[in-house]
Amino acid sequence: MIVWIDAIIQGILVGGLYALFAMGLSLMFGIMRLVNVAHGDMVILMSFIGLMAVEKLGLQPFAAMAVVVPVAFSIGYLLQRGILNFTIGKDPLPSLIVTFGISIMIQNLLLEFFSADTRAISASGLESRSITITDNLAAGVLPLIVFGSAVLLTIGLQWLFGNTSMGRAFRATSDDHGAAVLMGINNAHIYALATAIAVGILGIAGIFHGMRTTFSPTDGPAQLIYAFEAVIIGGIGSFWGTLAGGVLLGIAQSIGSRLDPGWGVLVGHVVFVAILLFKPDGFFPRTR
Repeated sequence: MIVWIDAIIQGILVGGLYALFAMGLSLMFGIMRLVNVAHGDMVILMSFIGLMAVEKLGLQPFAAMAVVVPVAFSIGYLLQRGILNFTIGKDPLPSLIVTFGISIMIQNLLLEFFSADTRAISASGLESRSITITDNLAAGVLPLIVFGSAVLLTIGLQWLFGNTSMGRAFRATSDDHGAAVLMGINNAHIYALATAIAVGILGIAGIFHGMRTTFSPTDGPAQLIYAFEAVIIGGIGSFWGTLAGGVLLGIAQSIGSRLDPGWGVLVGHVVFVAILLFKPDGFFPRTR
């Protein structure tokens, strides 16, 4: 019994990281109906930028976030204003093609500058510290910080959308971009802000990912899959649903790993497909 309780706890904690991967994806699709195929590669890009901030600037990982997040925010804003705004429309194919090209470009640039070697961001021993729950149960300090960050960001995004003029502009643009323009909203700017926030969140997620495990330039597609699955399981456009989707995916993978070390990712995919078949809108879809 203790083994399965531990599996659930560890699954919940890794689910927090998946939720961080997925929040930006949910945000972009919820507002712009844009599927960013390069999303996973941007996670890895932020991991490498965080690595440089730690190694070249001598910053601690959490201090490096103060550098990486503004850089990520700027990249997201410029990317949307300079490229992605021209692909938004009823046909999703242009955005898929363009973001696929961005994905390939990011991977090749990272391979050129960093080679194919795996890297990791040193957390000064934090990655190995744990808190004892019982004699046979413990939770890692870093995973707890990651999960707590995911919860706080979910609360922050929910507050942003529900209680600010920016959030009202996001909702108006998402519901009817034509009516939003008539009300004086600059859709291009709003879309760029949404992408900036989405990529800014990846600045946090990328550093946490680099602290928790090794990464390499070609790891992006795997992170994209986890993000997609978390969004679909939770329900597109729902931030709390995205968090729940990440947690459910993490639990499924953790239980699968306890059944057999090679089954973790497979069981997660099987659960995702089952949910897609029987509840295609996810558990917590956004209601208009």
